Amino acid sequence: MNARADILMITHRSAGYLHLTLPRLLDTLGPDDRVWLWQNGNDEATLAALRPYTEDPRVHRFHHSPENVKLREPTTWLWRESDARYLSKVDDDCMVTPGWLDTFVAAHEANPTFGVVCSWRHPPQDFRQELARKKIRSFAGGHQLMMNLWVQGSGYLMKRQVVEELGHLGPDESFTGYCIRAARGGWVNGYHYPFVPEDHLDDPRSPHSLIRTDADLLDRMPLSAKANGVTTVADWVAQLEQSALVLQTASLDPRDYQGWRRRLANARRRLRALTGRPARW
Repeated sequence: MNARADILMITHRSAGYLHLTLPRLLDTLGPDDRVWLWQNGNDEATLAALRPYTEDPRVHRFHHSPENVKLREPTTWLWRESDARYLSKVDDDCMVTPGWLDTFVAAHEANPTFGVVCSWRHPPQDFRQELARKKIRSFAGGHQLMMNLWVQGSGYLMKRQVVEELGHLGPDESFTGYCIRAARGGWVNGYHYPFVPEDHLDDPRSPHSLIRTDADLLDRMPLSAKANGVTTVADWVAQLEQSALVLQTASLDPRDYQGWRRRLANARRRLRALTGRPARW
């Protein structure tokens, strides 16, 4: 019988977090759920942290890439080779909430049009009820979503039918872009509400974070921070706050993310970079 959910965890220089994030993920699995592990790079501390889990019966596949191939290749590996009804990824710096899979599966099964349902990684102070309420909708089975065309790339659950319909990530397509493409095709995406928390350990506001100083940030440098030219903890927190604000206010019209509207948004990001200011979503 096919698995219910296959969940990918991509690891890279994450020994400081894996003792928290991987056991938590494994403990949240149901009997028909499986974890796929992909290790990027040869960091010995991370490999040592992973070894006790590579033979765990809850770990279905383990792959070690000597090179850091980032996210696209491991994601395609899972999407291409999994036969599960649902697909997911949980980042190596994120702790999911117990029961998240059961909640999201129930939401999917009650609502066939749901494409990607997601956890919420931002702390309570980032939620703005007065802004978000216009995007919170009720659906079958008593489920609610704070709707958005895209969700974060961790702690989500996606129907396999989405991949069967859309195919894999395009050569230059981000997971954000893929979700928007799915929404354009009629799939409903969003954050289950009331939110199912995901503790993002690379957020300096998390009690488990190893990023406390600017030197810590430069040493660990999350992909999003690097992509946006962030070099200080203060700017990183500001970017995370802005990300939460965007999710709560972004348009639900797919036309706003293509053509001239998208070019205008990209031009604004480039201007911020040229003037030495960290980019914002």
